[in-house]
Amino acid sequence: MTFIVQKFGGTSVGDIKRIQAVADKIIEERKRGNAVLAVVSAMAGETNRLLKLASEMSEAPQPLHQDVLVSTGEQVTVALLCMALENKGYTAEPFLGHQAGIVTDEHHGKARIRRIDTDRIRHILKKEGIPVVAGFQGVTEAGAITTIGRGGSDTTAVALAAALNADRCDIYTDVKGVYTADPRICANARLLKTVSYEEMLELADAGAKVLHSRSVEIAAKHKVKLRVLSSFEDGAGTEIVTEDQLMEDILVSGVTLNIDEAKIAIRQVPDKPGITAQIFKPLSDAGINVDMIVQNVSKEGLTDLTFTVPKQDLKQSMLIAEAVAADTGAGKVEMASDIAKISVVGVGMRTHAGVAYKMFRTLADEGISVHMISTSEIKVSIVIDAKCAELVVRALHSAFELDQKK
Repeated sequence: MTFIVQKFGGTSVGDIKRIQAVADKIIEERKRGNAVLAVVSAMAGETNRLLKLASEMSEAPQPLHQDVLVSTGEQVTVALLCMALENKGYTAEPFLGHQAGIVTDEHHGKARIRRIDTDRIRHILKKEGIPVVAGFQGVTEAGAITTIGRGGSDTTAVALAAALNADRCDIYTDVKGVYTADPRICANARLLKTVSYEEMLELADAGAKVLHSRSVEIAAKHKVKLRVLSSFEDGAGTEIVTEDQLMEDILVSGVTLNIDEAKIAIRQVPDKPGITAQIFKPLSDAGINVDMIVQNVSKEGLTDLTFTVPKQDLKQSMLIAEAVAADTGAGKVEMASDIAKISVVGVGMRTHAGVAYKMFRTLADEGISVHMISTSEIKVSIVIDAKCAELVVRALHSAFELDQKK
């Protein structure tokens, strides 16, 4: 018997009719003789509704209180899907994060999974029941409810697949799979049949919305077989594979856009050992993920330090940066939220020259100024003005011939 973890996102469970369709997909796998565990998100728009309620009640709600509130969205979906499965003659068992044994650290709103105690879920699977688990949430060692960030249901699903040694994890979403670019921006974006774990991690980390980056990290680490499929259309979707399984030698696999980051610049930072660590330690302690970092060449013993953070953490990051600037004798702290990060990703960069040249030649031809640049072995990322973002995505997609069938 094959054991499959299926994850269904907010759009996939957006209303009663869609939840019933999800139940049918689960039953299809059961009829093939497979065991199934389902992970579900809150219904589309529900998390935003709950966050709005929190903001109406308090300008700065306690993170624990907010986690308790927003975690209720998945509880509704879990209950409704269990009802749908029972109505169709299948035994289903609801699990909230803590009931599923998902133990996290204490970083509310962006918690990381420490371990999963699988005994209760294994008991249901052994009885041939269908566990239906709330994504996006867990519990600390002390019993406090936590959430693991936007897109966290992907992480829940892959972590459960790893802990339970599932044969495969299928991520169902509102698109057919992983594309060379966002189809809403590039009408001629192509569906990728396969993409490597490393490419998918870079794509997700760079802003591709189809998979949460932490879910890809876990899948790669624990060798979880992963597919991205549409809830609404039949098709093979995209399979995430090891690099040696890639059938094609492709220079660039995709262009991504991330408009959820903001930029902070600390001016006139004293250029002496330990200062940079002193700046980033409190951000790390607060669980804030710093992405791109640029430090200007020192002049007269002073330097400018610029970095990007998630927009949702901008207010807290600014408070920390201003406090650190005061402590270190640095100058003013500036921020910009009207920026976009665009990345070009592909394993072919390892063995082919010219990607950076083609990227920056294209930007020059479009008259685009670049604020920040960062690179990895298989990725080049830039920060530009947000107003130019979609134009640049389309230009790069065309320049790297991603709109052409390979």
